[in-house]
Amino acid sequence: MASIFGFRSRDPARDRHTDVARLDRLAKLFEQIAAEIDAEKTGLEVRYRKEATNAAFLVEAMENGSASDRRSSEVGALTQSILNSERRIAALARQGGAMRELRHSLDMVFDDHAADDSTTVGQIRQQGAGRG
Repeated sequence: MASIFGFRSRDPARDRHTDVARLDRLAKLFEQIAAEIDAEKTGLEVRYRKEATNAAFLVEAMENGSASDRRSSEVGALTQSILNSERRIAALARQGGAMRELRHSLDMVFDDHAADDSTTVGQIRQQGAGRG
């Protein structure tokens, strides 16, 4: 049977450092994912505008009789592509919002952690940055 007097707890500063390092890794992951979402959304928006412009010019050309009727299938394909792009842009906007909410929630955990102790999160992050 182990003696209760042999038990030693960890240094609270070490626990704080471990917690903040873990939360910091998670924050960086959220930021990386948010950047990926933003990059995809930006690229898609550029292609969306190009397709919408092409579709508008094609429809106008068809209405003016300067484009062949067989190009009407292109209008259908462009329309479908535009609709797909709109759905994806909306999904990416929701994902980006979710990442911002998660990141904000993580900041709240950092703030709560700092409030529990006189050592600030910034001080702990500075200590960790010196080790990496």
